[in-house]
Amino acid sequence: MSPLSREWEPPWRCSIALNLAGLRRGSGDPTYRIVEDGHWIGMRTPIGPATLHLTKTEDHVVGRAWGEGAPWALETMPALLGAEDDPSGFVPQHRVLESAWRRFGHWRVAKTQRVWEALAPAIIEQKVTGQEAYRGFRNLVIRHGERAPGPLVNLWIQPSAETVRSIPSWAWLQMHIDPPRSKALVTAARYAQKLEARQHDTVLVDETLRALPGLGVWTSAEVRQRALGDADAVSFGDYHVAPNIGWALTGTPIDDAALEELLEPWRPHRYRVQALVALAGVNRPRRGPRMAPRTHLPAR
Repeated sequence: MSPLSREWEPPWRCSIALNLAGLRRGSGDPTYRIVEDGHWIGMRTPIGPATLHLTKTEDHVVGRAWGEGAPWALETMPALLGAEDDPSGFVPQHRVLESAWRRFGHWRVAKTQRVWEALAPAIIEQKVTGQEAYRGFRNLVIRHGERAPGPLVNLWIQPSAETVRSIPSWAWLQMHIDPPRSKALVTAARYAQKLEARQHDTVLVDETLRALPGLGVWTSAEVRQRALGDADAVSFGDYHVAPNIGWALTGTPIDDAALEELLEPWRPHRYRVQALVALAGVNRPRRGPRMAPRTHLPAR
């Protein structure tokens, strides 16, 4: 099958790797492969499955796409790479942010426009280590997803919401996903279609997500950052975000309440502040024991 293709000239210094880094769930993400010839992404679009392959020349991004969803993947390619993110009103107002902005001012908030594909891994990542979350996500995709169209044989697409609703309870434990998260996934899957339809209203998506059992402010923010390209969606409730931003901007680790007050002057760019602090690599010193992956759940 021959791919469809598109060349796009970004109006800024667009970096595929930098802008899409937050979409990849670890180096072993089966839905996002980085190989010598570029970035390969398997996705479920509104018109069918697709594979999108991205490369960069000096001035252009070149996209090739396979599958029923190929036209949609190419049409939305600029938004995926951050073309709809507008940082023009952002003023760093702090030496750490000013330094980060000089280095990473070309970073943009990606917008996948695929709510379910942002929601499922976000739920899996709730209150566990990255190692445990990435293993659970890989298990879910390999066991219940489907191979992506196109020439890359080890590229996969996440299971649909319908498939997730049909997974029996015992299978979740085999994937190393515990009952609180698996129940939240199955419940959220029932609302996937409604969430996709509401994605043009960030506030409504936030309200809908936070009304679902097992979902809160953190999960909503993680979804809105990726699916909606929301530059104001702060990851409140994250174990690291508030302490690290507090350390970077005040010299002291802080909690979520203090973070909300601290970030208010940067609204509607509060997630941009979070991302710039992370990109700058400014983290609080860690003195206590790190959270370890759990070993009591059966997994294969």
